[in-house]
Amino acid sequence: MAFAKLSDAQLFYQWEGPQGAPVVVFSNSLGATHRMWDSQVEEFTKHFRVLRYDSRGHGQSSVTPGNYNVAQLANDVIQLLDELKIERVFFCGLSIGGMVGMQLALTAASRVHKVVLCNTAAKIGTVATWSARITAVQEGGMRAIAGAVIDRWLTAGWRAAHSGETARVQQMLESTEAGGYVATCAAVRDADFREKLQGIKTPTLIISGTHDLATTPADGQFLEGKIRGARYVELSSAHLSNIEARDDFNRTVLGFLKSQGAHG
Repeated sequence: MAFAKLSDAQLFYQWEGPQGAPVVVFSNSLGATHRMWDSQVEEFTKHFRVLRYDSRGHGQSSVTPGNYNVAQLANDVIQLLDELKIERVFFCGLSIGGMVGMQLALTAASRVHKVVLCNTAAKIGTVATWSARITAVQEGGMRAIAGAVIDRWLTAGWRAAHSGETARVQQMLESTEAGGYVATCAAVRDADFREKLQGIKTPTLIISGTHDLATTPADGQFLEGKIRGARYVELSSAHLSNIEARDDFNRTVLGFLKSQGAHG
């Protein structure tokens, strides 16, 4: 197992794919780990060296005290790249991972060739909804919210047809350390990129899920309208489009990353 020592935390990371190939970094959603990207590894490693990691507070990475913020989570990525001596990467993040991508494109554009913002928004939810979720987890643990979250992550039809995979996703969510989850909820609650998006000049792909109630197609279209030159694609899925619509997701993202100018 590999860990990068950051200034105040340890970040778990995992390499896959051919050495010397361009690097693509995958960033997980709230309540997930690097394993949420299992459906991407086989296809992406045909063309890229894949770097997955568990974001702070999740999986095998440190659960540091206090509330987190998106700038801090983006700085974790920069510290990881510095530790691994990687100058520039392609970046793909989902939900809060997408917010990390926005932050990187705004404040560390020289480190990213292109960004893919999946099932995310400039502003996700309200203070009231995040405060209620934080309270629920503090009082009842992860199982108190797991059922409702899974209902929003994956459509009912997909869950019924893929019960084993749904159970694995739910296990990943329920295994998240409650303290790390709550601290990351605060990061999502406090993040607001609505007035900053026009500062993004990095080539950007936006992916939304038609049935995503958490970060809706309208949220994705808002990003498209504010980020100059951004491309918008809508897939038939709920929030975890990379799992529910994996083939279309892989084809769409790989096409964007490999398109002209993909290597910076």
